[in-house]
Formats: sequence, C-alpha cells, structure tokens
Amino acid sequence: MKFREVKAVFSTHEISLAEELISDIFFSCGVKGVVCNIPLTEPDEGFGTQTLVPPDEYSIVGYVPCNDTGALLFAEVKRRLAGLSEFNINIHVDTVTVDESDWENAWKEFFHVTHITPDIVIKPEWRDYTPSPGDRVIHLDPGMAFGTGTHPSTAMCIRLMDRHITPGMRFLDVGTGSGILMITAALLGASYLKGIDNDETAVFVARTNLDKNRVDSKATDLAFTTLNTLPPDPYHCIAANIIAQVILDILEDIKKRLAPGGVAILSGIVTDHEQEIIERLQTLDFEVAERLTQEEWVALAVRVKTHAEG
Repeated sequence: MKFREVKAVFSTHEISLAEELISDIFFSCGVKGVVCNIPLTEPDEGFGTQTLVPPDEYSIVGYVPCNDTGALLFAEVKRRLAGLSEFNINIHVDTVTVDESDWENAWKEFFHVTHITPDIVIKPEWRDYTPSPGDRVIHLDPGMAFGTGTHPSTAMCIRLMDRHITPGMRFLDVGTGSGILMITAALLGASYLKGIDNDETAVFVARTNLDKNRVDSKATDLAFTTLNTLPPDPYHCIAANIIAQVILDILEDIKKRLAPGGVAILSGIVTDHEQEIIERLQTLDFEVAERLTQEEWVALAVRVKTHAEG
C-alpha cells in the first residue's frame, strides 16, 4: 500500500510549544507513524542518553494512506497547521509518496540502546545488548505507536516512576502508546497494570511489547477507551504522559481513580503551560511532590493533599 509522507518543517522561538501543538494535530487527525525530528541537548549525567542524530531542520513527520480518506486527513492537517501562525510558528509542509515498508522501518536506524536511569535500559528489538549486573531491560518495538523512551517527557516519566512505584502497587497508564510505562511499572514490582489508549493500533502494539517482556498477562489489562469511561477503581499510581491540554481535561477523572496516598505522574507538559496545570491541580486539592525538567519540558509527581482532622 502507498502512503503519503507529511513533513511539517517549522521555525519558531518556542520549539517545544511548536512540537507539542503540531504533534497534537497529527495525532488527533489520525496520522500514523509520527516522528519528532527535534535536536535534543544532552540530559543530566545518569538520566538518559541522546539516541537520535540531530536533524538539519525542525520537523514533525507522519503518514496518511494514499486514498480518499487520506486526502481528507491531509487537508484537515494542513488547515489546522496553518492556524498555528497565530503562535508565531512558521510551517512549510512537504509531501512524498512512499511504500509502507519504507517508512515503517527507516526510523529504526536511529533508535539505539538507551539508559534512562542507571539501571533501567531500553533495548530496541533489533539491537544487540549484553546487560550489566542489575540492569532492568525493557525490550521495545514501538511500531506505529508513540513512545520510544528517548523523548524527555517519557524519560522523565520513567524516572519519576522509579522513585514513586513500590512493589504491590496498582498502576494505570493513560495513553499507553507503545506500553513502555506499563513495562516499567512491571519491572518496578507493580502487581496490576491497566493501560488505555484511544488508538487501537497503540493497544495492539502495547500488548505485543508486554508479551516481549514476559509481563504476566493475568496481571494486565489493555483497553481501547478513554479515562472517563473507566470504573472508578483505585490505583496507587496513575501515569499520564500526554500533552498539557489533555491533562487539564482529565485531572478530575484521575483524582476519582487515585487511591488514598496514591501518586499521579504527569508528563508531556511544556513550561509555558506549567502554571495552568499547577492552578488546576490546586483547585482539585493536589500538591506537587516532585518536579523534573529537561529542556522546556516538565514532569510532575502529584498527590491529593491530606488534611489533619480537627
């Protein structure tokens, strides 16, 4: 099958904001195989390693089928991208027709073994790696789903999970993508894993990756659904590595499903939207337990405030 590669090349003073807004347009329009070609600075020592060759230009790339549906999707993407000029984001859209096999595998050349923490390692299925003593290895093939672990938002999310998840916890992953956070939670000893996504492809990819990592299927549940449709069962840790606007929309639903003393880990937030998130958290009686930053991205671990009686 033929696909149209859609490449949104952009220039702006607010790189992270542009990345967030363009990616949101691609995902919400149903564009597949989305890749962010954004040069990253080296993270702090022991935090993670840069795995992508710095691109010559800032761009977001995705793919739509070469059919009538794809033509409609492409027209909608172009219309919405044009609207970003109000944020002083200048965008030029390039397109080229490719075979499915060409785009599904080309990006793998740039995805290497990555240490997210000193002992949590992400290993692409097509790379060789000999673990060191104590390594906890995540075997991953993201396929068409979002989530390789190399992006600052995902890396910070994993780092916070490493600090806040203890054995026996019930874990909920909102927007599971490749399943990388569910696998991390399993490595950290969570006893039950629930993952949801509004993309059926992501649910399939996540299940495949959970199986690759031999995560007990009896202790996991994956669903093609949204958070507001889930029963209000309690979870000790809820992760949402999405974008700020979606986090704002679901915070109340997160609170309803957070067990007493539980922690919510929120990532995918650009610094320009952090204050808006903080204000919403305060109205819902959350407090920030820990904050991480990398470049212009922020990740928060939050808990519901406890009030002394009397």
